Amino acid sequence: MSRLTGGAKTRIVVLRMFDVVCSLAGLILLAPVFAWIALEILWDDGSPVLFHQTRVGRNGRLFSIWKFRTMRTGIEGRAITVAGDDRVTKMGGWLRKFKLDELPQLVNVLRGDMSLIGPRPEVPEYVQLDSPLWRDVLRVRPGITDAATLLHRNEEEMLRASSDPNAYYRSSLLPAKLNLNLAYLRSRSFSLDLRLIFLTLLYSVYPKSFDRDRVRRVLGIGVEI
Repeated sequence: MSRLTGGAKTRIVVLRMFDVVCSLAGLILLAPVFAWIALEILWDDGSPVLFHQTRVGRNGRLFSIWKFRTMRTGIEGRAITVAGDDRVTKMGGWLRKFKLDELPQLVNVLRGDMSLIGPRPEVPEYVQLDSPLWRDVLRVRPGITDAATLLHRNEEEMLRASSDPNAYYRSSLLPAKLNLNLAYLRSRSFSLDLRLIFLTLLYSVYPKSFDRDRVRRVLGIGVEI
């Protein structure tokens, strides 16, 4: 097993400190927003306000990811969500549009389950721990945002256009996202992370202005999608 160099160890510590400071600050500053969203969910569809699901984290460790609930309770369905899914509530659709349902994951970041930036964690049924590609991706903490997630903001629309969303996700979308994860990790730097955070916030506030080509240029992503 290879050992981390002093520079690599320092970078890990700095990134973790950045995660802790930003997630803690976000939880404090966004407390009124959390309260407002909770009240809107209760008004729209009742309790519970939060939703948790098992995901695969760093080195294959399972953890519970937290989100604001966007779907009706007691209704079974596929693990992935397709645009127009009738399980999504009215408030849930609005939260998903602006990615506000992801805000509770700041708690996951504070706990160390996740990072602000890293490959999005998948449900166990989609993860192949014996795959070299998956093993490479799972070497780092999963994140709230990453290049693949940003470039696939319209994923639900893409899935709706498929006759078999689950098969299309497994055979096309998921491999593309994994390769984007690795492409980003190979060129990752603190300044690049800041640019990714800025673009994520920008297109969460102004989703209609999303420009995939601009994201690719800014992040220097050279993998075809």
